[in-house]
Amino acid sequence: STISKDSLKTSLLQLECHFTWNLQKEDVALDTLEETILDHIKFVKECNITDYNILSYVCHLKNSNEEGLRNLQKAEEAIQEHHPGEIARRSLVTWGNYAWIYYHMQRYEEAQTYVSKVENSCKKLSSTADGKIQLPEVCAEQGWASLRFGKNYFERAKDWFENALKSEPNNPDFNAGYAIAMFRLDSSAERDNKRLRPCLEALKQAVELNPNNTTLLALLALHLQRLKRAREGERYIEEGLQKTPDFPVFLRYAASFYRKRGEVDKAEKILKRALALTPNSVIVHHQLGLCYKFKIIDLKKARYPPQKEVDNLIELAIFHLKIVIDKKPVFFSAYSDLGEIYALGKRYEEAEKVFQEVLQRNDVFCDVKQGIYFSYGNFQQFYMKSESKAIKYYIEGLKMENDSYRRKQCSEAVEKLLQQKIRRGLGHATDFGTSGLVHKLNGRRQEAIECYEKALALDPNNEEYLNALAELQLSI
Repeated sequence: STISKDSLKTSLLQLECHFTWNLQKEDVALDTLEETILDHIKFVKECNITDYNILSYVCHLKNSNEEGLRNLQKAEEAIQEHHPGEIARRSLVTWGNYAWIYYHMQRYEEAQTYVSKVENSCKKLSSTADGKIQLPEVCAEQGWASLRFGKNYFERAKDWFENALKSEPNNPDFNAGYAIAMFRLDSSAERDNKRLRPCLEALKQAVELNPNNTTLLALLALHLQRLKRAREGERYIEEGLQKTPDFPVFLRYAASFYRKRGEVDKAEKILKRALALTPNSVIVHHQLGLCYKFKIIDLKKARYPPQKEVDNLIELAIFHLKIVIDKKPVFFSAYSDLGEIYALGKRYEEAEKVFQEVLQRNDVFCDVKQGIYFSYGNFQQFYMKSESKAIKYYIEGLKMENDSYRRKQCSEAVEKLLQQKIRRGLGHATDFGTSGLVHKLNGRRQEAIECYEKALALDPNNEEYLNALAELQLSI
């Protein structure tokens, strides 16, 4: 071919599109992501340019470049329909994706054609001599793509939407993306004890600018619920149920709202409606599993639990949670949910197997891994009656520096266990030593020193305690 592959690659790397935005396929389950986007296209009738563009990239990652091209054609049709007056401006990302897919198909002439289309358009649109340009639409497109690729990308998504809003502060689409990114960041911040960001303002502004977007209504309701203003939030959920009774994304959030309020039957009913509309949705299956888990725990509190009903719910919960893990092996918290269900059903070997499967993964997010250590510690303590193993795993969760809600749970659980043993008069040197370690990991130096001294009084030559004590005294 007359085109030099190397110079083509250099030009391709200059393009702003999904192929240059560093979206790693390890961070998502591709099949699930594809289903999510297809559902979105099916149920959101507005402009789907963004969806088709990201779908073309997902198809490429799944090695179906032909399918990728078909989605780019659909993106082009949507651009012509919705933005006939600004085709070049709206097509930069689509053309960039075209260029990359043709490059990967070794169709270099076609790739070069699209590279030139982008370069020429940028020159025309740009006021600078080198044709460099950062359009707010392109920033937003990068924001939406980042939101789709999961929690590693939420901070990045927020920054891109902020960027887009600088040029168009009242753009409904940019405000929606910004509010969603804030909400997602806030969800992780809430779990990690960090302060709630100014998310409420962002959501209110987005709802005002997008009166028909019930996803935003639901997120506003969930955020109010987080701020202990659930009654206010419920109005928005009811409004959404009126406006879009058959929009699965909204229904999932509405179910989540009611489940968190303890109205599990209501949540279950809404989820069944969502499942009928999107039978493959991992989130719906997971939420149903959680509803059943909630009900099982509730029924088991009775003096005479209705065994048949409990068994039936256990089967249902296992059924839904297995689908989640099958379809999305990176949905790590679902493993501990499933492990807990097996334990509730006294199926301890199966529980152990599920916990081991996820404990051996090394690609689990810090806070999720802490949650799994906490669940597994509980399993060892309450079902296997092994205090020593429980203590070991709570401490594994504590050793992870990440300051999260889950870490706090591990810390409280292990302290409670150790105090019980010491109070029962069964405190061996190891219990005081472990208490010393817990205090040390939590940054309480003086308490740690006292515990290690007690441990050494019972076991004077223990090197581990002597070293720990020396280290603590040095750091004063």
